[in-house]
Amino acid sequence: MSLAVNTSTSSADQPAPPDAPRATRRWRSHLFVAALALALGGYIVSRLWRDPFQHAIADNVGDQAFFEWVLAYGVHLLQHGGDPFFTDLLNVPDGVNLAANTSITVYAILFAPLTMLAGPQVTFLTILTLNLAGSAFAWYLFLGRFITGNRAAAALAGFFCGFAPGFVAHANGHLNWTSGWIAPLVLWRLIKMRDTDHWLRNGLLLGGTLALGFSIAAEGLFFTALAGGVFVIAWSLARVNRAEARAALPRFAAALGLTAVVAGALLAYPLYMHFAGPQTFKGTGFNQRHYSEDLLSFFAFSDRSLAGWAGIDNDLAANKTEETSFFGLPLLVLIAWSLVMLWRRADERQRATLRALMIVGGLFFVISLGPRLRVAGTETDIPLLYALLQHVPLFDSALPARYALVLVGVFGVILALATDRMLGPGAGNPKPLYAVGLVAALLPIFPLPLHYRHRSPEPQFIADGTWEKYVPDGGVISALPFAINVAADGQRWQAYTMARAGREFRIPDGYFLGPDAEGVEGKGRIGALPRATDWLFLRAALYGYLADLDNADRATARADFQRWGVEALFLPDEITGPEGPLFRSAVEITATELLGPPERVDDVLVWRIRPGVDPVDR
Repeated sequence: MSLAVNTSTSSADQPAPPDAPRATRRWRSHLFVAALALALGGYIVSRLWRDPFQHAIADNVGDQAFFEWVLAYGVHLLQHGGDPFFTDLLNVPDGVNLAANTSITVYAILFAPLTMLAGPQVTFLTILTLNLAGSAFAWYLFLGRFITGNRAAAALAGFFCGFAPGFVAHANGHLNWTSGWIAPLVLWRLIKMRDTDHWLRNGLLLGGTLALGFSIAAEGLFFTALAGGVFVIAWSLARVNRAEARAALPRFAAALGLTAVVAGALLAYPLYMHFAGPQTFKGTGFNQRHYSEDLLSFFAFSDRSLAGWAGIDNDLAANKTEETSFFGLPLLVLIAWSLVMLWRRADERQRATLRALMIVGGLFFVISLGPRLRVAGTETDIPLLYALLQHVPLFDSALPARYALVLVGVFGVILALATDRMLGPGAGNPKPLYAVGLVAALLPIFPLPLHYRHRSPEPQFIADGTWEKYVPDGGVISALPFAINVAADGQRWQAYTMARAGREFRIPDGYFLGPDAEGVEGKGRIGALPRATDWLFLRAALYGYLADLDNADRATARADFQRWGVEALFLPDEITGPEGPLFRSAVEITATELLGPPERVDDVLVWRIRPGVDPVDR
């Protein structure tokens, strides 16, 4: 399905062996692009690298804490064994279905040695940097292999794909969505399926690739598979390609069947856990209408771009992490111009491929708008395609706005083709107007480093292992307030303890996605079902609210402590949330009123919880 040249089915993508000088130049180009991609990835994450332990991503402190926990859980799996897709370390006593969360299993296991050596904070930043750089490099290789022989054009488009505004926005805490290298890898294996002489090998490799992608970014893999399927169908139905498609269909279908068998075998257990395991749920836990793309967002600029730095930003996204389109008007004009130019100069086969590409882009654009059209922050009454899809399995587990990320790949292919056609060695007279258009389109969306904010350091009580005096290995102890996305410190302390591969403790609550009802599969929600004691401390931490406690509150707390099996609570000298420091004094006053005077241990206050004893008993 190469856009650059027409090939037969059996000889697809089989170039002549290059001579030694050409091969040397090619590898030098690859190394240069890889080094440049790594430098740009490091630049985007640079402010966090200055202090990995106390600098957190300003716009998504909670998600960073969650992924650090998952990376530490990889050490737990290697040290103690266990289920990669379910844990009872969080949300005691119910546990958490990690298959239904973003558990990045492969990363957690692969990087476990680094996590043990340097901590999950360093591992998180390493993966984030490599994800951004690797995505740009993978797209460069894919585009240079299947789209254009012009390495400069492939590199330009590859860097656009790897560092597009939507993916830089997801660098605000999302190790799954920044794994953009999965898309070109899957598409590469899909295109190789045209080589029907090796259908058995290709089916096996695509099946393994899908299993790998699922274990890192299931939602992104779903989008890639859907886009690839739409493209293949649209390309095959074109009149000029029907004969080739019919000839390739039997072995292509056999290879696809083998892919399903391999992927199904490798993913049988995680898929079971995802859809039918304990603590699973329906939907995403987020409001899909809220996380839909605004029509004007495609023409706008993101926060972490040169245009955003210049003040041309907006509030059209649900939050800074979900600025998934934000291509800017100049780029959209350039893409439209490039399509017109390519269409006019294309033969019938190339037009069929361009048409399939436009169908993919148009479909995902419409889906990203969500169930109802939203313009300038106002939701209209105009229903859209997603209104029919939002309750369909798989679609109900994804956020509509993220479908816009597929347009990054579509635009990348168009940029690679158009740049080669207009500025490549065989372009004839260079087109200076197109070069100016490239600068005008890409310069405003050039990425800026991520914002950071301070987060509380790990208390000595945890780092030195003093906590072991208050709870046995595997016992339940918790920081105050109880862990949740807006107060994730307690989950961080557990993660850092797991990463040391020694004794561990369990905690109530935590930041994760789970069901909104006990004992049944409910809709998704963030965190555990709230209990009175949870809210008592969280309200004090977030708002400084001091409740007027009575014996009923103490009895409720006793019941909650018994349910969790918690043996001790502790309060560090500093607690932080998404916006900075929380109201520590209010938490201390609340805990003292509820539990009595604490004891000072290292740099924390500790309250022992004696099973069966009412907190009112001083």
